[in-house]
Amino acid sequence: MRCNIPVMSFEPSLRQRAIRLLARREHTRAELAQKLAPHGTAEEIASVLTELARAGLQSDARFAESYVKSQASRLGLARLRQTLRSRGVAAELIETQLESAELPDEMARAAAVWTKKFSAPAADAREWAKQARFLQGRGFSAETIGKLLKEIKA
Repeated sequence: MRCNIPVMSFEPSLRQRAIRLLARREHTRAELAQKLAPHGTAEEIASVLTELARAGLQSDARFAESYVKSQASRLGLARLRQTLRSRGVAAELIETQLESAELPDEMARAAAVWTKKFSAPAADAREWAKQARFLQGRGFSAETIGKLLKEIKA
């Protein structure tokens, strides 16, 4: 015997969607707005995001702090800044987080990243360029890369 009870589809509210996203990981306000855009108007989304921020459920500062802590050991300052900026974190907040993070110096982090990837100093100019490009892609400055690769070779 078949049951003829109609199946009701449940469409979660914007707030519920945002909370689900935040339950998985920290998001910036800009990221949440982008992910919620197909499900509501700009005014509705802004209202929900303001409510979540006021309740302490969403915070760009907390996102930036979490991102810097998790990625600083493998990325240079330039890459950290660029990624945070692309995710919608304000420039002054980025600088505040990078200053307060108590990171090891750039040279020590670059050396640790280099050691994980390469086992020996560059034998020729082509290998040196490869190693330099790798470190540059990780966001380390040209000055840091040059010093590091010279020290390793010596």
